[in-house]
Amino acid sequence: MPEVRQETPEDAEAIAGVHVRAWQAGYAGLIPADVLDRLNVAAWAQRRRDVGTADPDQPFRTLVATEGEQIVGFSTYGPYRIDQDRDQLDPTYGEIVSMYVDPTHWGTGVGRVLLSASIAGLTGQGWRAMRLWVLDGNQRARRFYQAAGLRPDGERSVYQVPRSPGQSPVGLDEVRYLARIAGNRILTLAS
Repeated sequence: MPEVRQETPEDAEAIAGVHVRAWQAGYAGLIPADVLDRLNVAAWAQRRRDVGTADPDQPFRTLVATEGEQIVGFSTYGPYRIDQDRDQLDPTYGEIVSMYVDPTHWGTGVGRVLLSASIAGLTGQGWRAMRLWVLDGNQRARRFYQAAGLRPDGERSVYQVPRSPGQSPVGLDEVRYLARIAGNRILTLAS
């Protein structure tokens, strides 16, 4: 089983690599190939550094799953983002903002370990209910979250994926999931 620890600033490149590979494998057929082909690990790592995701004063925390020295997955959680905007936070709910596992480690339990650790982090900060967004067409992720006990709450959104200059963004339907949480586990559907 992987070990889980807090992200450090030195992890930016490795996390970005997992993020890009997971997008390219998991979103193939959902996000246009030209978008996935242009994903750049160095640019995504720099974006992590610019946002300061490892800064302890951030309201969001990122956990990394490691096997030996290799980062094989990560999860970011914190207060619920109204309209998925990091500047508009709803303290009523916690949120798993993102969770990605390197495709070479899909089905090995890394996702379950990260989900459990993220829920423990949320409950440790006082939340008793959590939400997360998932692409409607991402059936693998939807099955994973539903098997864990999360349920769609009826809310939907459209995630705008930017394209090359001069091309219109692509809108992808998202579904919001909800659960009550305690300790490191999901209890039941939250109301």
